[in-house]
Amino acid sequence: METIGETSFILVYRDRRRKWLVRPVDTPKLHTHLGILDCMALVGRPYGIIVNTTMNDELFILKPTLEDIVMKFARSTQVIYPKDLAMIVMRCGIHSGSRVFEAGTGSGAATATFAYMVGPSGMVYSYDLNEQFQSVARRNLEKFGLINYVTLKNKDAKLGIEENELDAALIDMGDPWEMVPQVRLALSPSAVMAAICPTMNQAERLTEKMKEEGFINVETIEVLVRNLEARLGMTRPSQMMVGHTTYVTFGRKTS
Repeated sequence: METIGETSFILVYRDRRRKWLVRPVDTPKLHTHLGILDCMALVGRPYGIIVNTTMNDELFILKPTLEDIVMKFARSTQVIYPKDLAMIVMRCGIHSGSRVFEAGTGSGAATATFAYMVGPSGMVYSYDLNEQFQSVARRNLEKFGLINYVTLKNKDAKLGIEENELDAALIDMGDPWEMVPQVRLALSPSAVMAAICPTMNQAERLTEKMKEEGFINVETIEVLVRNLEARLGMTRPSQMMVGHTTYVTFGRKTS
């Protein structure tokens, strides 16, 4: 049974809206409106336990998932939502050992997701012109122990991709169509390219460019997630949902 260490991340959970991601070494005492939690007292204990604050409120001590980690990232840019990241990972076939290219590091949410999937033998190559964005992303990746599976490059990917025979690529920039020829050269045959398109006009222009460059199975999707308020005899769709976040365009390289 895995136990909590001083440097272990723990998700202190009360409900969906009240949760905290901390490490005992950084936050020996967690001060909340529910009372104070002695995080150092959790060291050596297993995940999944129920503890009480100084005000006798119950909190659940959980092991954080990848979603918990990504959504708690320090942000210099808007992150890609887990619902979209999950679809990108699935459709691109990213797995342990994959070599993945990314144009547009941003805050590193997608970078971290790919790094989590490709370790311990794969690598994510992430390009971004903005040094400040990459600095934030680096801190996020180091904090959560994922930096060893990422090569950050403060470069303009439009000028060329240094890697080749890549297994997948994600483009997250305002003019993704400008990256299509470079990505096609860098990908292995049959590999998948994905691109984030905030607007339909961007998706249209990208789709045409991908087809011109010989990509097949080009498709744009929108992922919507709606929760259900599940209560005995009163279940109904939630009035709040994570609706439109982006459009994601996919295509596969042919030889």
